[in-house]
Amino acid sequence: MATHRALIVDDEPDIRELLELTLGRMDIDTRSAADLGEAYRLLEQDTFDICLTDMRLPDGNGLDLVRHIQQNNPGLPVAVITAYGSMDSAVEALKAGAFDFVSKPVNLQVLRNLVNSVLRLTDALPTRDRRSRETLLGESEAMRDIRSTIEKLSRSQAPIYIWGESGTGKELVARLIHSKGPRADQPFVPVNCGAIPAELMESEFFGHTKGSFTGAVENKDGLFQVAAGGTLFLDEVAELPLHMQVKLLRAIQEKAVRPVGAQQETATDVRILSATHQELGELVEAGEFRQDLYYRLNVIQLRVPPLRERREDIPLLAEHCLQKLSANNKGEALTLTSAAVQALGAYDFPGNVRELENILERATTLSEGPSVNDTDLHLPAAGRMTDTSLPLTPGEIPLDTYMDNIEKDVLIKALEQTRYNKTAAARQLGITFRALRYRLKKLGLD
Repeated sequence: MATHRALIVDDEPDIRELLELTLGRMDIDTRSAADLGEAYRLLEQDTFDICLTDMRLPDGNGLDLVRHIQQNNPGLPVAVITAYGSMDSAVEALKAGAFDFVSKPVNLQVLRNLVNSVLRLTDALPTRDRRSRETLLGESEAMRDIRSTIEKLSRSQAPIYIWGESGTGKELVARLIHSKGPRADQPFVPVNCGAIPAELMESEFFGHTKGSFTGAVENKDGLFQVAAGGTLFLDEVAELPLHMQVKLLRAIQEKAVRPVGAQQETATDVRILSATHQELGELVEAGEFRQDLYYRLNVIQLRVPPLRERREDIPLLAEHCLQKLSANNKGEALTLTSAAVQALGAYDFPGNVRELENILERATTLSEGPSVNDTDLHLPAAGRMTDTSLPLTPGEIPLDTYMDNIEKDVLIKALEQTRYNKTAAARQLGITFRALRYRLKKLGLD
């Protein structure tokens, strides 16, 4: 016996029949309407778990139905069926509140994937843990707004562009959107687009077949395949070269990828979240980022505020960082003196939360006693503790610790100057990217 119900809205009898048969084989009960008027009547008479609607209808369009459902049945996910190549319509529907879209001619596997995503959300809704206060810390108005927005965005499949300065927690926001949505039990795959060599990008994203190029000794899945059913998070998406932007756009639009060396495309089911510390709109104007990909990724934009715009959250974040450091070091958590809290509150944190963590890690390493004072922080305005011109009391700091802290400061400074672009920081330091990653991991900065 069917446990889910679907409303199908399309004026073409053949399409309605195809959708009814496909959903019926998934044990989903269906009701059908040929126009908006009939759809509105069915929505008043019955309850549904999903609605599939064509964009073109005799008495209006799918957008009218999406807006009607958003107003009167906000808990009902709607997926729109768009004509081939009509990405503008699909993006407009997503912005209006549609859960997702599927293009004509309808790929039945893509349709089944979409419906399964909706049903996972519907089934998990009563038990899903909606709290994010313990994960995305802060009681400022900005953070309360972000947590509220995440609750709404997690129910959609619309691509989201997360914008914010380096160190603000963009990946954490992406993970929360994933963990609170219907794909929570599927993979979350983050990728730093600036860390993949250009010549390997297509293989890394889409996979390759055995023998497709020198060194391809076996078939290999790409990031889209690894993230199947889950979420692919494209961090620093602005670093993608133009030739890869074209291929990524096609993969997102067609919901299919072609591994290097393969003859056929394979359907893919991933939600795309992207982020960058750069302003993509400016890169589009400069011709460095494709406008069509920008509009496809930027269906919904979520800005993560810098730490200086939510200074009231600094004491809570600092306390959390100190507790985490003590747990890692298996020691008792240090506390901040009132002078230290005041000093942190007056600092602008160009590196945001990541810089706060680094400052506190350095302070706990060098401080003595149960608390961290303002002099232990060595904020840039007051000079750095690891300045080699500072006098040291014999035996005050072991040589290894002292040298490690000098290296930490050099690495942090390079990362701050390059806005935490590790590739650029490695180039500035005159070392390889791999060497930088090794040093960051060794010093606990990764």
